[in-house]
Amino acid sequence: MTITAVVGAQFGDEAKGKIVDYLSSDAEYVVRYQGGPNAGHTIRPAGRTLALHQLPVGIVREGCTAVCGAGMVVDPFELVKEIRTLRDEGLFHGKLLLSERAHLILPWHRIQDAWEEETRGSEAGGTTGRGIGPAYMDRAGRWGIRVAELFRPEILRKRLQLLRRTKGFLEGRVGAPTLEQVESDLLAVAAELQPFVAATEPLLWRAVEEGRNVLLEGAQSALLDVDYGTYPFVTSSHPTAAGAALGSGLPPQAIEEVLGISKAYSTRVGAGPFPTEALGADGDRLRERGGERGATTGRPRRCGWLDLVLLRFVVRLNGLTALALTKVDVLGGEAQVPVAVGYRTVSGKTVTESPPTLAEDLARVEPLWRFLPGWEEFTPAVKERLADEGYRALPRELRRFVEFVSEETGVPVALVSYGPSREETVVVPPGARSRPRGMAPWASPLP
Repeated sequence: MTITAVVGAQFGDEAKGKIVDYLSSDAEYVVRYQGGPNAGHTIRPAGRTLALHQLPVGIVREGCTAVCGAGMVVDPFELVKEIRTLRDEGLFHGKLLLSERAHLILPWHRIQDAWEEETRGSEAGGTTGRGIGPAYMDRAGRWGIRVAELFRPEILRKRLQLLRRTKGFLEGRVGAPTLEQVESDLLAVAAELQPFVAATEPLLWRAVEEGRNVLLEGAQSALLDVDYGTYPFVTSSHPTAAGAALGSGLPPQAIEEVLGISKAYSTRVGAGPFPTEALGADGDRLRERGGERGATTGRPRRCGWLDLVLLRFVVRLNGLTALALTKVDVLGGEAQVPVAVGYRTVSGKTVTESPPTLAEDLARVEPLWRFLPGWEEFTPAVKERLADEGYRALPRELRRFVEFVSEETGVPVALVSYGPSREETVVVPPGARSRPRGMAPWASPLP
């Protein structure tokens, strides 16, 4: 049995979907534990490109149970569309369960999202406009509506009436639906969702007791956590290892492994501090070679270099037991690869492990760089050798880069991904994984 939480270790978009898809071949349950339709996990089953927004990646695997956990906020209308699309394309292979405790995103939340961004003006964070933040606000404020209430019309109407009273910003907004419209639409969509709705927590407890393999799939990343991310430029949930327990309903001690996903470089969508951002030609080159556009919005991502200060912070915050390095192929052909190993703050202090709390201060740090030798491009011949020989076929300079990241963060690198397909992944043999320096005593033991 293995219970593994997958956590984004940067600003999101680290190719978590690809890694979860790779790992799900051995999983009997894949659980999305937070977020909503603002997250797009791109996978390539059978050579096809597929972007999943609310459905867990395990839905494309025969014999796998895909669970939308209680920590999610779910747009029921978009979820039904996604289910229909997968069925039409013949890719709905797993069993789907939707927690009756998950909260709903309503049309009012989308309108509120736009209104809030307008209100913030130049301070807007660049949300996806999907209503995720407002839905989480209502959940915390105890105004929210949960999946279970879809099937209790008398309770649903009472909750909707109460919630509508809090939405004064709707007055005069073009296209704002009436309470009656929202209620009618929800009752209609409920019939289509009902076969999937369940009390998922007891089912997962039983799976743990029976020794099943469970994969907890995070959206966004630890640096966007509402408490520990670059606030206020964050999401509204907890995309951390602690959030994996909260959002799935599993007790913390059940989680045995925490795998952090990091690109070999860095990207960020929307506003917020980005100490290692590469402007000009370098950033443009990374964006073009990496295909760096959001899976949900299509927005171009800001690009830069690997930031070990933030990665060390994520290691400790989440108790990462291992790392997966993705998109190493994007850096193929670079003469040298910059890596930020520390910061110099505006006060002249050197920081290596704990970044400034305030976004304004993080935006003003000066990265302290280490320049590592680049590696060759990932030609078809290189990829063919990797398919045959695995980790030892990685370019020598890249292996040194992997070792360097492991030594600097204190956790072993377990997987290296060099392309979007499942097959373009190599496992780092235990004997080749660098031994932690002691910064993370919980890291996976090595023989």
